[in-house]
Amino acid sequence: MIDWQRRHGRHGLPWQATRDPYRVWLSEIMLQQTQVTTVLDYYPRFLARFPDVASLAAGAQDEVLALWSGLGYYARARNLHACARQVVARFGGRFPRTAAELQSLPGIGRSTAAAIAGFCFGERAAILDGNVKRVLTRAFGIGDDLGVAANERALWARAESLLPAGDAARLMPAYTQGLMDLGATVCTQRRPACTVCPLVDRCVAAREGQPARYPVKTRRLGRSRLALWLLHATDGDGRVWLAQRPATGIWARLFALPQYDGGEALMRDLPEAARAAVVAHAPFTHVLTHRDLDIHVVSARLPRGARPPGDGRWYAPAAWPALGLPAPVRRFLERQPQYTPIE
Repeated sequence: MIDWQRRHGRHGLPWQATRDPYRVWLSEIMLQQTQVTTVLDYYPRFLARFPDVASLAAGAQDEVLALWSGLGYYARARNLHACARQVVARFGGRFPRTAAELQSLPGIGRSTAAAIAGFCFGERAAILDGNVKRVLTRAFGIGDDLGVAANERALWARAESLLPAGDAARLMPAYTQGLMDLGATVCTQRRPACTVCPLVDRCVAAREGQPARYPVKTRRLGRSRLALWLLHATDGDGRVWLAQRPATGIWARLFALPQYDGGEALMRDLPEAARAAVVAHAPFTHVLTHRDLDIHVVSARLPRGARPPGDGRWYAPAAWPALGLPAPVRRFLERQPQYTPIE
């Protein structure tokens, strides 16, 4: 695995040429459930504003969320900020060097902690993200249901038994990266390239000709649907009314258009003078991990001096980039024509 990674693995990603735990940690959190191509756009922008853990800890959460806007899974951004503050408060601004201590920080699970410890400090610690689970279950023909906690623990034990012996500081970064690269580029979920895999001669799934059988996980969260009605209210100066969401629930702490359970409730909140000229946009679906949001947006231009009920404020288009906006709200706003202020 180490030899394959050094010859055929990925080497040009911006977070690979460093053992700085801050940069490795940032990349690991961004890459959770997000494609590398997407992270390549966000990673340098984030570092330009927050080049180290101290600057991130001192920053405002709203600014962190604004930089994260569009990456999704916003709990990652909130945990990122909380983690930076704990690194400063508990560890004097230096990341702890062991996976066990790293795992005590917000948003850092067992696999992420092991990746940071292995890449940056050469600790012999096993990773077991989705890609690695796929590689190991196929290679060893492990058909046990990973939705059962005991089977997942057994796979962790197998991963730990495979760690290289010897000079961990030299070997662990290449071994850990090799597993990640193999799962991401060769042993892929739908079309594994078995003919170029370094494990093909010993892989049970390849010998069986049924790699799609692995891994097995039957306990899955059911998908649900939720209808949201959003009020796109503009004023006479071309500004949009935005309110910060609560600390829990969908889009927690992000700035969004006022949200309603139905169209009738939305219309009741509009000033009577604005109800005659509303525009109901075609609904669209925004897909989350385990939920589909059916989004209905209603636009209304409010008379000067009027405002929707509840907390919030008017924001001009120039202010939107600095706000943490949910991806579907940002896309909607960017596609709308800019209103000419009323003279």
